[in-house]
Parts: sequence; structure tokens; C-alpha cells
Amino acid sequence: MYVGRFVVVGPEVGAYRVSSRSFPNREIAARDEALTVGPTDDAPATDNPYVSYNCLRVVETPTGETAVFGNGSHVDPIAEKLELGYPARDALAESLLALDYEKDDYDTPRIAATIGGDSEALIGTVRKDALLVETVDEPTLVATYEKNAPEAIDLEAGSAAAAASEVYDLEFEHAVCAAGVARTDSGFETAIENGD
Repeated sequence: MYVGRFVVVGPEVGAYRVSSRSFPNREIAARDEALTVGPTDDAPATDNPYVSYNCLRVVETPTGETAVFGNGSHVDPIAEKLELGYPARDALAESLLALDYEKDDYDTPRIAATIGGDSEALIGTVRKDALLVETVDEPTLVATYEKNAPEAIDLEAGSAAAAASEVYDLEFEHAVCAAGVARTDSGFETAIENGD
């Protein structure tokens, strides 16, 4: 089954996976203070605005570090609102609503998740027909297609690297790359799986 891009989030660990039929020549790289999806060196040139974006950021908020991850340019305004002190629910809802679903041929939903230093995890999506933001207490998945409403999923990973690897290996079609994040005693750790 092809579900497109997706996030999985639980109270302590989360991951984002790029799955793509149209733009498979992408990878995740660590740049500045973000993990960024972008074209590989051999990728054909494109002017598609949805191909490159920061997919994961860890930011300092008034309540401690918070990780935010998702499938597009909305990750940055969510992170900025968190840094300003917005509650995670508000940062997700306002940013998803403001940027809305992607205006492509498929009306692709925007999806995002946060894990806060206070052990609160949230997942959100904005589709053509709905805006959903939910607090989660078990691993939860939302995807751009087929599974575009939050639903529970098994996630065994206890580290960022294990989360990235586990979601990359899920049996959904057209895996391209994945990013993982996990809370540790010294803050958040992140990891990249480019399928090498």
C-alpha cells in the first residue's frame, strides 16, 4: 500500500518517512539546526516547492526542548511558534491552518508531530476537508494518503536511530529516507536513514 509521506509519534520517540513515487531521488541531511530533505546529487532539476524542506527541528521553548517534525515547510513556523512560547497544540493548529494542505494535483495533506520536554506528544494534519490535532499517549501514525487520520501503530524503537530504521522498513511502498528523534536524559537525539 502506498501511503505517501508519514509521521509516527509516541511520548518518547518519533520518526518521519519520505515515501515517493514522483521524486525518489532525495535524502535527508543534517544542516545547521535541522534535518533537511533535499535532492540527491543525481536528481533531475525541479521547481516543485514541495521537494526540499526542513523535516525535523529541535528547539528550546520556555518549558524545555521540543522536537517538531513533518512533511514540509510548515515545520519551520511550528518550531518558531514553539520558541516564542506557544503551546504545542496551538503552534501545530495555527501553522497547519495557515499553510493549509499542499495545492498539488493530489491535495496532499500537511502532517506534523511534536514531542515536548514535558512528555507531551501531539500529532496533526490539515487536509482539504479537516484540521486534526490530537494528543497521543501511544505510538500514532498519520500519512498523506490512505491513512490521513491519526491511528495507533506498533513502534518498538527506543532510540532515534532505531525509530528512523523501523519506519524506513515498514511495508508501505516507495521508501526514500527517514528521520528519527528520541528523548534522552541529556535532551533529544536525532538520526537519519537514507537507505544506504
